[in-house]
Amino acid sequence: MNTMKTSTTNETSSALAERWRRFLSPNRVGATTSAAPAPDRSVFQQDYDRIVFCSAFRRLKDKTQVFPLAQSDYVRNRLTHSLEASCVGRSLGTTVGRVLVARHRLEDVLHASDFGAVIAAACLAHDIGNPPFGHAGEDAIREWCAQPGGALDRLPLTAAQRADFERYEGNAQGFRVLTALQSPSNRGGLQLTAATLMAFAKYPCPSKTATPLDGRSARKFGFFQSEAALFREAATTVGMIARADGAWRRHPLAFLVEAADDICYRIVDLEDAARIGVIPAKEVEALLLTVAGGDARATRLSNIAEPKERIEYLRAKAIGRLVEEIADIFLSHETAIVNGDYDEELLGESQVITTLKQIEALSHEKVYVARSAMEIEAAGCEVLSGLLDLFFSAVSERFEAPTPERSPIRSRVLIPLLPTQFLGVGNFPDADPYLRLLKVVDFVCGMTDSYAITLYRRLKGIELPG
Repeated sequence: MNTMKTSTTNETSSALAERWRRFLSPNRVGATTSAAPAPDRSVFQQDYDRIVFCSAFRRLKDKTQVFPLAQSDYVRNRLTHSLEASCVGRSLGTTVGRVLVARHRLEDVLHASDFGAVIAAACLAHDIGNPPFGHAGEDAIREWCAQPGGALDRLPLTAAQRADFERYEGNAQGFRVLTALQSPSNRGGLQLTAATLMAFAKYPCPSKTATPLDGRSARKFGFFQSEAALFREAATTVGMIARADGAWRRHPLAFLVEAADDICYRIVDLEDAARIGVIPAKEVEALLLTVAGGDARATRLSNIAEPKERIEYLRAKAIGRLVEEIADIFLSHETAIVNGDYDEELLGESQVITTLKQIEALSHEKVYVARSAMEIEAAGCEVLSGLLDLFFSAVSERFEAPTPERSPIRSRVLIPLLPTQFLGVGNFPDADPYLRLLKVVDFVCGMTDSYAITLYRRLKGIELPG
């Protein structure tokens, strides 16, 4: 009996080892040839660098995290949040990777740092598709697209194409940024590894399926119809488990990317709230101390007097404790995760989930509805709707006019403001109605908060250049 059990365990471990080798495929999506590996820099580290140096990542410095257009350089924006999530993700990945490499004897092809590098790169890019003004911007785009008599009623789109706009999603826009909008002359855009792209894809399904899909990974969608073939290529390369209607079960490392993001926004949003006085420092301290594991783990707290330093210390201890715990939870569910039988939030199994829910409730009660945040988000909705109206109308008028010279003056003025990347052949609006609308959304979505406001004010005649 013991011999049979050992044999079965060895077979299971062997199968898991093979799956992990494929999950961390170094193949680049869209590339037709493979470059020789660099001896001191893995392909996953190269992914990280490609993201850092792309313009879409730099623009995150002026995109809303929680407090839009914050005047304090201490409060996070999308760029600093992404960097912090990347650090947490690297720690999670390396911790998990160390165990998996030893558990499945993967030393011949993988190192613990490979797991960390994949997750760090995916975390770095996880918000790269967010429009100006955060989630309010996503809502504004959805509402604009779906308004009666609007773009979706005027264009001959398929049901799946309509769903891309009706359910418009920053995660899908992020996949498009990475694989199409950055380095657009390349098939596959940045040509990141399939491992990094699929770890990035928390929602590996399209906007519309014949039947509803269950599980956390189907709450949103992860790619537009325009990138469906590239997504399939990446998912197939790493051996993700297919579901119905061109959807897949998550890449295992996507669970850790999600956890890193969740840890950061729950903990650091609270820290930011204390910093600007939305929540009293003592209340924040008490919550962070519980997450950190109490006085037994926060041993230096009694030696720190300054409230700001106390909160910074507790924030670090809380994140450290959650990293350890999430790594253990992931490893305990490894087989179910790899086989596609697990589709829950790892953080939901934390021993301090009650306190984390308290933090989330407090954030919704006092942070996300702070007057400064709500005022700018309300203005942002007006700005994005206004810009979409202007540029979609201009593109439509230009497309429908018999000649450029006979198009309305508005389109003749506005079309030159659109970068050629967001037009079709010969700098003429794209002949495909789906792409014509999508490219206008691409243009507006890629703007920073400040640029969107400035351009809107100028086009509306509220202010003039200079």
